[in-house]
Amino acid sequence: MSSVGLLLEVGVIVVTTGVIWFGSGWLEEASDRLAAYYGLPQVVQGAIISAVGSSMPELAAVVAAGLTGSLALGVGGIVGSAIFNVLVIPALAGIVTDDDIESSRTIVYKEAQFYMLAVSVLLITFALGVIYYPVPGAPMEGTITRPLALIPLGLYGLYIFIQYQDTAEHQPDEEGTGVDPRRQWVRLGIGLLAIIVAVHFLVESVSALGTEFGINQFLLGVTIIAGATSLPDALVSVRAARQDRGVASVANVLGSNTFDLLVAIPVGIMIVGDEAIDFAMAVPMFGVLTAATVGLFTVLRTDLSLSDGEAAGLLGIYALFVGWVILETLDIAIDLLPNA
Repeated sequence: MSSVGLLLEVGVIVVTTGVIWFGSGWLEEASDRLAAYYGLPQVVQGAIISAVGSSMPELAAVVAAGLTGSLALGVGGIVGSAIFNVLVIPALAGIVTDDDIESSRTIVYKEAQFYMLAVSVLLITFALGVIYYPVPGAPMEGTITRPLALIPLGLYGLYIFIQYQDTAEHQPDEEGTGVDPRRQWVRLGIGLLAIIVAVHFLVESVSALGTEFGINQFLLGVTIIAGATSLPDALVSVRAARQDRGVASVANVLGSNTFDLLVAIPVGIMIVGDEAIDFAMAVPMFGVLTAATVGLFTVLRTDLSLSDGEAAGLLGIYALFVGWVILETLDIAIDLLPNA
């Protein structure tokens, strides 16, 4: 690839990232107003409405990657985005606000714990692929089939049912007045369309750069795709925190990650039919994701708030993660990612 071609691909990544940002702004605003119109509780608004809306880039990335034969790029993007979400976004939300980010027992004991369950179930699904559908000649790779993809999708159905029970018992403080639901649904659709188109070109450009430089697609997904598709989640959570809606801010992070792991990845597999997963690459990343989630769980439980010092600590952990991935890619770190 010529230098002009490289600059063009980088330019596409920058432009599409901007389109994802603005499209997600429309989608998030429409989701927020629709949630107010239908009188949903704050935790459900953050964990379902805003989370699903802001997760559209990750879902679109998995679908686009699967259709182009690079599902590993999309899966890597999901895992990297999840790590980014639990470490960087709460930290940014805590830094931009004057007061500590408030948590709640619902966040700590329902959302966070269910999210940890989601991580475990997806990893078990990958392990089942290695055990029952091994790739010939690759002992640490397994094929994830459509029946296996139904396992995490079924768990997300349980998550929706739990949230529905909370919504059914909720009594809204005030009705969402002055909201035209049809107009907001149109805005939501336009934002979603812009995201889908932008993510399609983003995935193509990142895949081309990975091929040019010989970088593992999973690692490209964990870094570049993850950062670009996590922008909407950052926008949603930071805005909620600045509006003193700390519960919705944190719930969006956990709800978005739950959706990404239990829906986005299985949907990609449903589209392509089956996909080989490198278990040796996935396990260390899921280990980092689990450790990051435990860290967030711990700081949220401390006085049920997130202080500036704790926010800085989360950012430090993410910086260490990015540094480790870079060193692994350059083959100058402990070889925990054997196929990097």
